[in-house]
Amino acid sequence: MVSTGLLRAGYNRVNIDDCWPLPSRAPNGTLQWDSVLFPRGLIWLSQYLKEKGLKFGIYSDAGNLTCGGYPGSLGHEELDAQTFASWGIDYLKLDGCYVSEAHSGGLESAYRAIYSHWHEVLSALPNPLIFSESAPAYFSDGPNLTDWYTVMDWVPQYGDLARHSTDIPTFDDPAGWEGVMRNYEYEILLARYQRPGFFNDPDFLIVDHPSLTLDEKKSQFGLWVSFGAPLIISAWIPGLTADEIKYLTNENLIAVDQDPLGLQATLVSRDSTFDVLTKSLGNGDRLLTVLNRGPETANISVSLERVGYPANTSAMAKDLWTGEKKVVHRKVETSVVSHGTAVFRISTSREVVGSVVPTGLLFNTASRHCLTAGEALGWANCTGGDEQVWRVKRDGSIGALSSATKCLEGSKDGSVTLGACAPRVKGQSWTYEMTGNVKNGGNCLTEDGGKVSLKSCAFETNEQVFELPSGSLKR
Repeated sequence: MVSTGLLRAGYNRVNIDDCWPLPSRAPNGTLQWDSVLFPRGLIWLSQYLKEKGLKFGIYSDAGNLTCGGYPGSLGHEELDAQTFASWGIDYLKLDGCYVSEAHSGGLESAYRAIYSHWHEVLSALPNPLIFSESAPAYFSDGPNLTDWYTVMDWVPQYGDLARHSTDIPTFDDPAGWEGVMRNYEYEILLARYQRPGFFNDPDFLIVDHPSLTLDEKKSQFGLWVSFGAPLIISAWIPGLTADEIKYLTNENLIAVDQDPLGLQATLVSRDSTFDVLTKSLGNGDRLLTVLNRGPETANISVSLERVGYPANTSAMAKDLWTGEKKVVHRKVETSVVSHGTAVFRISTSREVVGSVVPTGLLFNTASRHCLTAGEALGWANCTGGDEQVWRVKRDGSIGALSSATKCLEGSKDGSVTLGACAPRVKGQSWTYEMTGNVKNGGNCLTEDGGKVSLKSCAFETNEQVFELPSGSLKR
């Protein structure tokens, strides 16, 4: 990591995962490292890493066993935290296997009790460990997403990052790209939770996965960077190629990942080939990311209005892969290879920056249906048209890009229509909650079959949880 330039680029820690300890604890109850795997011990390893300028992270489990069958930390939280700290460790990934075997009662509440206790234990240390929570991953596949979102509601209170879904494919799993896209699909449902101090974790960068092409590896990196996700490499570092090291150390892209706003890019549009995502960056620039999910190289033109700028804007677009800059007028045109991802940094004048409005899809996270401003307002499959792109304004109104004078308007009878945009119209004032609820007058936007309705707010039910453009969250 030092000689390849990874440390210099910011990859400054080494984390070991499951299967590091002996199968049983010591007589005094402490965990013991496997001396065959670590003949000089973890204390020596910690010191060695520090001498190289690296930090050290470790794995344990919230239950009575780890996923690999080694001793878990249930009932030993204080002892294990003190042990890890004494070994010079400053990062803990806490998995969630075997929790159901260790607790009675509701599973979600059992996880919350354990992870909140870990938060208390780690916070009490003289130097609290970075806390990576895997709890949400154990709730991400239910038919109703309520429990998953319930867990996502509380993990930001207790940790610094959370593994939100299933594992990324391992080296011997042939479905590399399918797995990357699976975790990508989970990630796009959770942007509302991310903020400085808490980050959604879509899992490792599988840089040396044998089934991935170089374009697919770069695509995963470009998407994870756009999300502001933790960049954790799972690979045999000495075997990485020069091309792989080059994209992993791309300063332009790493700067986006580490942007101080901490926003996650959200969908502007989606059709059968392209996903387009945007977010704001700390210096006032906007990010434009284009994923080609199709089987062939394809061309796309993205209007700067879709990026959040006023009509007729001119800007400077910087290709973050090549560093090339060019002036663009009203749109960005690019060609993207199959399974590739283009990433641009868009810069404009300070006056134009002040006019940026978060822009993108308003979609249901369970059905993936997009709010559509056609002849009648409704829910439909996402097709990439302007009628499915919405602008979330500072006054709380939500305007249709396809009709600049029309805004989403709720009525007391529960109907939702497109009305003429006007200041201080109560029915046009919306709030977006971290729970995913879009509220108007105390009621919640609802996918009511094909209808767009306002109904009494239930607790994070499938028909009332939505994703909106990045930066439109109102707390």
